[in-house]
Amino acid sequence: MNSNSAYADDANGNVQDDLRQQVSAIVLERVDVVTADTVAIFPYSGAEALDAEYCHKLGRLLAELLALVIRDGRIDPLGGFVQDLHRVVLERALSMERLFTFAYLTERTTLDELALSETIGATTEPWPLVAQLVRRASFDLLGAYAGRAQLEPGDAAIIDKLTTLHTRPMLDAVLAKEIERAGRFGSAFSLILFDVDRLSAINQHGYGVGDKVLERLGILIRQYFRHHDWVARYAEDSIAVLLNSTDADHASELAERVRATVEERLEFTDHRTERPVRVTLSAAVINVQAAAGDFIDPERLLADAEAAVGRAKEHGRNRVERVDGYSGVRRAANPQAPDTSV
Repeated sequence: MNSNSAYADDANGNVQDDLRQQVSAIVLERVDVVTADTVAIFPYSGAEALDAEYCHKLGRLLAELLALVIRDGRIDPLGGFVQDLHRVVLERALSMERLFTFAYLTERTTLDELALSETIGATTEPWPLVAQLVRRASFDLLGAYAGRAQLEPGDAAIIDKLTTLHTRPMLDAVLAKEIERAGRFGSAFSLILFDVDRLSAINQHGYGVGDKVLERLGILIRQYFRHHDWVARYAEDSIAVLLNSTDADHASELAERVRATVEERLEFTDHRTERPVRVTLSAAVINVQAAAGDFIDPERLLADAEAAVGRAKEHGRNRVERVDGYSGVRRAANPQAPDTSV
């Protein structure tokens, strides 16, 4: 058996650990090139340009952290490396959206360099796994940073205090980058939107009842999704979940399980009658299989989800509306294979 076949046959065993070490070593070896290529683009990705010295410091730290996460397959949100990143971010009060942009560009330039490798590059058998390791490491790094940042007092832009889920601005930042990645690589993702039925009527049952329902709902929903799925409070009465590389049927099944569990377990007592009142959800699942080169508008995608929730409510509430596809996708003029060379 040749070495490349071994990667395919033992992708979850010792060979993958060896591959992690190899990828990480190459990233560290070429960290200066990765940093320079990223810095060349990043200062112009926002409304306000950042000085080159700061961008170089942030870019090098992100590249080194990416190599670390690739090697170990995990990162501690409370560890010193994430703390170092947080300190650098605070130096310029960098927004979460711009940090995510920098991290995404670092991922792209890292893959550019790895694609040139004769042993694990874009023309070799282990390349799909290499690209997967890099993308997952980038995702885990940002998730760890978000977990660290929520510990800061007054950091209301990241974590919703009532539900303990991510906030809408956080979701918007993540969604923009993840759908850009999906259009670049031709990958699948799902967006689920849960909306509490008749929340305004629930609030009439007593002071703070609606807040208690939302608090319990946040805890319950989070239990159904992976640590690297993004779960956020979307609006006053709704919660959104972004799932990457998830089968459409599985995403729809998860939405239905959440709906059924809420109906079964979540209730409150009417203070006027002392009778239990059931809480229900209407939900939408938007499943998108992007092709390489597709452009997906996040605002249009969210509008599709809101419209699907509206249909669920029109058909009696307490149900899941599934949509396979996205109404506003723009295909590339000359469709190409997924961009694995980045």
